[in-house]
Amino acid sequence: MARTEYTIDYRSVVHRPRQTEKKATPMAKQATDTANQIVTPVATCAPYHYPRRILLAVAGLSPQILTETLYALAVATAPPFVPTAIRLITTAEGAERARLSLLSDDPGWFARLCRDYQLPPIDFGPHAIQILSDAAGRPLADIRDLADNACVADQITETIRALTSDPSCALHVSLAGGRKTMGYYAGYALSLYGRAQDRLSHVLVTEPFEQSWNFFYPTPYPRVIETRDNKLADSQRAQVTLAEVPFVRLRAGVVPERLLNGGASFGETIAAAQRALEPPEVVIDLDNRRLQAAGESIALAPAALAFYALMARRRHMGLHAARWNSDGLAAQYLHEYQLIVGSACGDYERAETALANGMSADDFDYRRSRANKALTEALGAVLAKPYLIHADGRRPNTRYGLRLQPEAIRFR
Repeated sequence: MARTEYTIDYRSVVHRPRQTEKKATPMAKQATDTANQIVTPVATCAPYHYPRRILLAVAGLSPQILTETLYALAVATAPPFVPTAIRLITTAEGAERARLSLLSDDPGWFARLCRDYQLPPIDFGPHAIQILSDAAGRPLADIRDLADNACVADQITETIRALTSDPSCALHVSLAGGRKTMGYYAGYALSLYGRAQDRLSHVLVTEPFEQSWNFFYPTPYPRVIETRDNKLADSQRAQVTLAEVPFVRLRAGVVPERLLNGGASFGETIAAAQRALEPPEVVIDLDNRRLQAAGESIALAPAALAFYALMARRRHMGLHAARWNSDGLAAQYLHEYQLIVGSACGDYERAETALANGMSADDFDYRRSRANKALTEALGAVLAKPYLIHADGRRPNTRYGLRLQPEAIRFR
């Protein structure tokens, strides 16, 4: 059978939209609508109900912030958030101070706190202290230059990404210690990756106990210590207050799925999030069988890409949404498929034969769902929404098409 070369004039085989149809939403409003959907709502399920509860602290040379935060969460807060595990991110010197002051037999302030307030077993030891490293993998004694700063950002971001990947875990991040940039990166990473059950906080310690090396938490019995100004004070009278820090949860709306799986630097994650906030635009690259959407390059199988290109071209030309039996739909699909695989390809010949009598409803639904699935898997449900093929109207007269503005669709 001689094969037909499809060079389709879409307007010759489909009807123009009626003048009574609703006007397209401007791109600016579409961008605003997208931005309004990116914030993850805070669920009512309380963090202390989760079976795995992790306290993550960033610290410099003051390991006291860990016991102060643990006391505030597990003792001074009602209902208490008692971690099942603690993780500490710090420098090489900070790690040594934490080992000597918190985990040694004497003074062993972590174990003493747990005994004093009869806390259940908490997984925390030398294995739980993450020492920041430079680009060569050497432990950082301090954050001294821009290269060190970038390494610290990447490591804190990756740790928070990994901890938030467990749906059975509630993460509490403390900003009380370390350099200001460490707290900034921890807070920003939690904003990017945090879920409804995750929290961010700082601890407030009353005078004269704040920044006193001898103070680790308010003891349930009198204990006289020397404060930083060489005065004496009873640690039993100290007050430690948890100050929860609100943050915007952007995870579902601006972080593509591939970044949720790891491997991206802090800078790459921020860049991807920034692109997601821009007005939606899709670039269809038939030669390389990919879409560019929300700053991501998404590979599609030829059949799914051809169907998406068909819908995009109709929208780009201002044509109405389509049904499986719309005039010329099979010919339009074959035109896009031919541009992708070539007319000499066996797959093209089989598609041409299968569609000789038009596209069935099952074929239409299958190709539409495959295209939407590829976008959703690559971007996540919220980020993918502006790019999906949407239903319009009620059954049995439902039509399908893109809701992107025509000027937001480009072919390469």
